[in-house]
Amino acid sequence: MADNRGIAYMGTGKVEVQDIPFPELVLRDGPGVHPANIGREAPHGAILKVVSTNICGSDQHMVRGRTTAPEGLILGHEITGEVIETGHDVEFIKKGDLVSVPFNIACGRCRNCKEGHTGVCLNVNPDRPGSAYGYVDMGGWVGGQAEYALVPYADWNLLKFPDKDQAMAKIKDLTMLSDIFPTGFHGAFSAGVGPGSTVYVAGGGPVGLACAHSAQFLGAAVVIVGDLIPDRLKQAQSFGCETVDLRQDAELPDQIEQILGVPEVDAAVDCVGFEARGHGASADTEMPATVLNSIMEVTRAGAKLGIPGLYVTGDPGAADEAAKVGSLSIRIGLGWAKSHVLTTGQCPVMRYHRQLMQAILHDRVQIGKAVNATIVSLDEAPAGYRDFDKGASKKYVLDPHGLVAAA
Repeated sequence: MADNRGIAYMGTGKVEVQDIPFPELVLRDGPGVHPANIGREAPHGAILKVVSTNICGSDQHMVRGRTTAPEGLILGHEITGEVIETGHDVEFIKKGDLVSVPFNIACGRCRNCKEGHTGVCLNVNPDRPGSAYGYVDMGGWVGGQAEYALVPYADWNLLKFPDKDQAMAKIKDLTMLSDIFPTGFHGAFSAGVGPGSTVYVAGGGPVGLACAHSAQFLGAAVVIVGDLIPDRLKQAQSFGCETVDLRQDAELPDQIEQILGVPEVDAAVDCVGFEARGHGASADTEMPATVLNSIMEVTRAGAKLGIPGLYVTGDPGAADEAAKVGSLSIRIGLGWAKSHVLTTGQCPVMRYHRQLMQAILHDRVQIGKAVNATIVSLDEAPAGYRDFDKGASKKYVLDPHGLVAAA
């Protein structure tokens, strides 16, 4: 069988391309694999030739040393690929299918999966509900920033593209279906964005840009993106968003009032997460509750807040002891007083990805353009990680076999 290569986390600030085992229909021991998952067979799984796989901001949290991820962990939970082998329990997915892989690993059999909560599947991670490829404390399923990858429960998890040629022509958009587009959409949708809404999106990274474009798709009248990095604000402006520079000394409600005429919005979304920094004079200081408190401040009473930004239960690099275990100084009294509804947690990708695929295929959205999809080879991944960490306004898409470039 063919060899395999993947991107391994090798300590704070370091990733490298390594020769790794070719995937089998069984989960072998390795960095981060939960002992109870070692030897777990996957006759229900499929092996994919990876067509595209993206670098995510969640990966960067690990690479920055802000989690307990072990060295040697193969990264990558945003996977699109071609099926080259299936287990004997796979009935509907066939060899040769071009598919999108939800970053949530879900069994399709447990109570949560049956209720559509695929982000908190009860059967794939012995530690706690929910799992993902190549991610710390998620059961140890090997990541997809590689040439080949295993996907368990293939009939349930995989989204088949109806026409391979059409899909390859739109692959820079369709590669976003594994995570970033549904996650951004989930943030906007769970915040109640609809026709005529005014929306504030905190964070102009790829998820924030995907959320902003999703809000436009949902019919928002005005979408405002806030960030500290000028290039990310320019990228948001490139597809029609208003922006606020959070390095300015002006208070956020005042900046929003300059745009809308009132200091509040109908809906707000946190697309930053636990490495949030302050605003204005505090912009260079990590203040992990800043975004959560600011979106409660600027969102009207009786509204909803979407929180797809990642928050963790273990952060060894946190600024204080409380934050190291995920305890933040959130103004919950303010949220209570304004009767806000907060939606947190992993995006249940399968709830949205089929509809979003259709939106891409029928030219209703241009998500690749919105997030500035940038194609690089697997060997260029370490440089992509470094650039992304510096704030590059790009969504890096890895092309392990040169298939995206050929398309």
